[in-house]
Amino acid sequence: MQFDLTNYNIGNIDRLIRASVGALVTVVAFLEGSWIAGLIGAVLLGTAYLRFCPVYALFDFSSNKNAASVGK
Repeated sequence: MQFDLTNYNIGNIDRLIRASVGALVTVVAFLEGSWIAGLIGAVLLGTAYLRFCPVYALFDFSSNKNAASVGK
């Protein structure tokens, strides 16, 4: 397990999906007044922006095809 923010573990398609869903969930959270949905949307947007997911790092997974081998 390695939490190094310079080693991106989110690929471009994963990043696009996270950003789109995060923006949608955040807008719905503001319209409905749900702070939990707003928090989930913010986490999705944050991980898309940083291109790093701590859960992926915990399980030594990467959706980034250009990344070096994970866990080594």
